[in-house]
Amino acid sequence: MGESANSLPLAGVTVVELCHSVAGPYAGSILADLGADVIKVEAPGGGDYARDWGPPFAHGTSTLFHVLNHNKRGLALDLRDRVTCERLIAFILDHADVVLQNMRPGAIDKLGLGAAALRAKKPALITCDLGAYGRTGPFKDRPGYDPLMQAHGGIMSVTGIDGGEPVRVGVSIVDQGAGMWAALGILAALNKRHVTGEGSHVSTSLFETAIGWMSPHIGGYLSGGAMRRPLGSGVTEIVPHQAFPTRDGYIMVAAGNDNLFRALCGAIGHDFAADERFATNSKRVENRRTLIPLLEDIFRARPSAEWQARLDSAGVPAAPIENVAQVVASPQTAALGILLKAPDLDMTLAGLPLEFDGVRPSIRNSAPTLGQHNDLLSEPPTPKKAAS
Repeated sequence: MGESANSLPLAGVTVVELCHSVAGPYAGSILADLGADVIKVEAPGGGDYARDWGPPFAHGTSTLFHVLNHNKRGLALDLRDRVTCERLIAFILDHADVVLQNMRPGAIDKLGLGAAALRAKKPALITCDLGAYGRTGPFKDRPGYDPLMQAHGGIMSVTGIDGGEPVRVGVSIVDQGAGMWAALGILAALNKRHVTGEGSHVSTSLFETAIGWMSPHIGGYLSGGAMRRPLGSGVTEIVPHQAFPTRDGYIMVAAGNDNLFRALCGAIGHDFAADERFATNSKRVENRRTLIPLLEDIFRARPSAEWQARLDSAGVPAAPIENVAQVVASPQTAALGILLKAPDLDMTLAGLPLEFDGVRPSIRNSAPTLGQHNDLLSEPPTPKKAAS
């Protein structure tokens, strides 16, 4: 497996995760992969909605649920039952360092599991709310999911082809981004507590995450720039920095400065850099509609592998556009060892994109079955410890 949980950076940290779907569980999975003891709380019966989001399924549960919830322990609790909820609260006060939640607005407070109630009893506790639209504002009580935020946050306005139908980014970039922000905020709060002994309340949301992804576009617009439009595989500020059709596929070319553009011209055998219209990046951006068709005609003449070899030789950053099967089979993927086998099920998942001293955190255990670790709360609540 590569290492034990005790050797990981968050060993000794206990997280209670009151989350469902993608964003909150993704935050929890980051913390779990880093060694925290993440205890996932689900409703009895169906559990997390993501359990049913398939096919594909593996071992009776959606593969998405396995991806988002490995390395966690699991409880199935009816929190509407006061005795059960009090037992969870007692467990949090006795054992938890962090409570992470993405329940609908107001629901967590009605259960007595809100940040104010818990931290009044345990000031050293770190709480994290991961919401839809944020903690305040006219939309704060609205529900939110990744595609809604890609729409409302502006991402879909700059994705796809200009004049075409709206296109969603093909991964849950807002959900997973919000989960990363939640994990980052929790890590910062843990560091603060290490220094001061005080806990914190961390808050992030899907909408704020979408705005964060849009920050280059927002900055340009507020500085007097034109409204950004979809550019397919291209970017607004750099030309050429996009995919080009080849004889047998597509190749992504990233000539990110004038020197690289000159190298590109040498590799393709056309000195466009000598043309005043294309001599500098700013000129190429202005004349994008003229230059790109010229380059497209050239790239169509040869297969992707030949272009890759030519561009590699010239030092021009380039890569073929690959599908999931090709990425999984890539020798680079194999060399990194980022695809990890679960120790207890015949499953392989992508691991954490981090290494510590040359070791990638392993998958120590698969996602819990519903209520698998309910014995954690089987004993009567212990006397509450003094707030630390």
